[in-house]
Formats: sequence, structure tokens, C-alpha cells
Amino acid sequence: MLNIFCKDVVFKKEDIISFINSFEKKGELLYGGVRNAIKLFEIDNNLVNIKSFKIPNLINQVAYKYFRKSKARRSYEYANKLLENGIGTPQPIAYAENFKLLGLEKSFYISEHLQAQLTFRELVEIPNYPDHENILRQFTRFSFDLHEKGIEFMDHSPGNTLIKKVAENQYEFFLVDLNRMNFHESMDFDMRMKNLSRLTPKKEMIAIMSDEYAKQYSKSSSQIFDKMWEATSQFQAAFAKKRKMKKKLKFWKA
Repeated sequence: MLNIFCKDVVFKKEDIISFINSFEKKGELLYGGVRNAIKLFEIDNNLVNIKSFKIPNLINQVAYKYFRKSKARRSYEYANKLLENGIGTPQPIAYAENFKLLGLEKSFYISEHLQAQLTFRELVEIPNYPDHENILRQFTRFSFDLHEKGIEFMDHSPGNTLIKKVAENQYEFFLVDLNRMNFHESMDFDMRMKNLSRLTPKKEMIAIMSDEYAKQYSKSSSQIFDKMWEATSQFQAAFAKKRKMKKKLKFWKA
């Protein structure tokens, strides 16, 4: 049974249901991964972005039906909470959940599609990207604002911030992939630096981010750099270890 929730019906609910029911065969594929897929659909010259989450394992199917909110529902609710806090994210439209007898089978998060010039990933991969340092400094202020508002974006990684140029040398930032977030009364120094550890392994970028963060925070740029680099190094080591383990598992399976 497909349940769909729309708070403000900007688009027709019937259209959203139709897109979900035809998701496998229709729509423009934007991203197709092992876990999730994202497709674009058009309504009245407006692009709608639909993210389909993979079918959970049996335990999670039951958990998502009785004990936990689905990833789609969390994405929708967190998107609204971000907007309430003045944090950019594509406008949420709805979420849908398809329940079977045992539990949740498929779920979908629907939002307006946002056209952006780049993601944070381009800043990492293209050092000479136009206006690189200015964008990086504005992004750092955006991240500081997140932390000041107690928002811990668990997937604060290179592909999950869309960057849109809105004026000469002015940019806005929009978070995507929202289903993992924590909301705190406040965030301490260690928590803030750990939250930035997944963004870039490049010392020169961390140096700029540390300098800009220090302008907003009660720590020196050297203190921020040391802590951010420590957190980044720990994340990179753990990531490399995990990737090595996956390769070994694939070898044995083969």
C-alpha cells in the first residue's frame, strides 16, 4: 500500500503518485547507484526530483514500519526543519512509503529540482576552479552557521552541498541527501571539527577553511587547523581501511 504525504500541495498529488508508480520505466535518470536512484520528472515546466531508496533488509523493513522513521520521511522532515532554520535545501514536496505485510518495501523523497553550478566536490577536484577561494570561504561561513544552529549534518561530504551563483562573487549553498542529521542545543569544538572531516583531504583547503572559521569562532586559526586536520586524517585512515577490507571481501567472494 502506497502512502504519500504532502503538507503543501503545490503539485498535484495524482501526478506525484503517477511518477512513483512509473519510476522504473519513466523519468530522466540523474543518479543510479547501488543503494538509491534519483530521477527527474516534469510538471507544468517545473522539474521534480524523486529519490528512490533501495528496499531495506528484512530487519529494517520491520523497523521502518513500527519503530523508526523511513529515510524518505526523515529527508522530508529534515528538509522542512532546515528551511525553518534558514538553511538552504531544495524545496521539499512530499514523501511516499510503500508498505507490504512485513514492513516497508520502497520509499521515495520528492523535492523541487534545483539547478546548481557545482558541488563542493568540484572545489576539491579542480584547484583552479574560478573564484575557488572565495567560494570556499563562503562555504565555511555556511558550515559555521550550521554549527551555530546546532545542526549536525552527518553526511557533510563533497557531493552533498549544491552551490549556486546568485550574483557576482556571491553564492548560496543547499544541502542534499538529508536522511542522517542530528539537532543539538549547541555543538562543541570537537563535534564541529569532526563534522568537517569528510570534505577534503587537501591541507591547503583546510588551511583556508581554518582561517575563515577562526574569524567567526573563539579559537585561533592554528587551533582550528590542527583539530580539523586531525579529524580529517582519522577519517581518511578509517575510509582507506574500510575500502581495503571491501576489496578483500570481494576477492574472497570471487
